[in-house]
Amino acid sequence: MQPQMIADYECVVGEGPLWHPGEQRVYWTDIATGRMFRYDPAADAHEQFYQGEIVGGFTIQDDGALLLFMARGAVKIWRDGELTTILDEIPDERESRFNDVFADPEGRVFCGTMPTPTRAGRLYRLDPDRTLTLLLEGIGVSNGMGLTPDRKQLYFTDTGAGKIYLFDYDRATGDLSNQRVFVDAPGEEGGPDGMTVDAEGCVWSARWGGSCLVRYRPDGTEERSIEFPAKKVSSVIFGGPDYADIYVTTAGGDNKAEDGPGAGALYRLQLGIQGVPEYPSRVR
Repeated sequence: MQPQMIADYECVVGEGPLWHPGEQRVYWTDIATGRMFRYDPAADAHEQFYQGEIVGGFTIQDDGALLLFMARGAVKIWRDGELTTILDEIPDERESRFNDVFADPEGRVFCGTMPTPTRAGRLYRLDPDRTLTLLLEGIGVSNGMGLTPDRKQLYFTDTGAGKIYLFDYDRATGDLSNQRVFVDAPGEEGGPDGMTVDAEGCVWSARWGGSCLVRYRPDGTEERSIEFPAKKVSSVIFGGPDYADIYVTTAGGDNKAEDGPGAGALYRLQLGIQGVPEYPSRVR
């Protein structure tokens, strides 16, 4: 269960890894520095391909383009180096930025924002027709999401509260209801950050400040914890041709003395556990 370091760009806030099935590459972002990267495992080659406005989270569109969620509530499509604006801003988010995002089976995107000096974070839903709906307020730090295998429940992480919640999810409407706690994370394992769900319905939760990645069974009991040489383990995704490769981002690359020798790097785990493809966004 030793993580393999794939690329070290000394990311300050390495985040949001996502497998691109059309390109067979994994993408990730360094939020703090406005950089994005990608890794091709077949060629064992990685590169920085973007430098610009910060990208808090992103999805892969059904046509292969990237849908970027940025500062001030801006949403833009990135395709071959060109940006197309979907939303220029959200007036209530001018002092904030998007953080983790998640596309659902209908191509909608659940997108969280960071708290501002005067209020807590929020969770929105962006529909394919660009309709934006406010779903949740009062969030410490809006973070990782995922669906149960039956697509009837959605996991949502609030790092500030130290909890992963479970909602009833209506695929037809995108509505969320019946919020309850799935995991109340122990403080010594750090704050729950990015997450994903594997083919067995188990939840993988990256631990910011906890130097580990934790796998939970569907009943909320901890199945395993994997240690990393980086304090701030930020997010996780499955990839590879058969979705048996686990990619993990870390942060703190600007302060390795405090955050660990492997802080800010991208890692891979190969444990013989399979994931499932993420859903593409379909925002036009």
